[in-house]
Amino acid sequence: MLSKEQKSELNQNFWAELKRIMNAHKSSNGRSINWLNYPSDVKGIYIRMQVDNNSARLCFDMQYKDDGIRAIVWEQMGELKKVLESKMTSKTFWAQELYANEGFIFSRIFWELENVSLFNEEDHPRIYDFLRIQLLSFDSFYQEFKDILINLVH
Repeated sequence: MLSKEQKSELNQNFWAELKRIMNAHKSSNGRSINWLNYPSDVKGIYIRMQVDNNSARLCFDMQYKDDGIRAIVWEQMGELKKVLESKMTSKTFWAQELYANEGFIFSRIFWELENVSLFNEEDHPRIYDFLRIQLLSFDSFYQEFKDILINLVH
């Protein structure tokens, strides 16, 4: 069992290495990008990576205080579903209503690699590959279609 300090160090080292790996790649629009804090350029939309004891995920979260706006964005993403899923290399999961620990409802589209653990360093190469491929695939889609979401929300 790892101590709290060991887990913290492993976590920091994991994300530092992923940042190093991703810094070798530019966005599909040719610009440098902070992959670990992917800029959605749309208020209420967050692109997040999660790695825990069981899986790794790339998440496209729609978090709006106004459920109506969230529903409109969800509907628009549904219109783009075929294009999005054709760009991605892993199965796409759609969750229209999830409940955050903070008590609000949000929607999520995500891609997941199961049976890997942040705390097993032997899994790290598979996780890095998964996140790299998913981020680059997602970026190819997002750079092409984000203006639709920007115009929808603003």
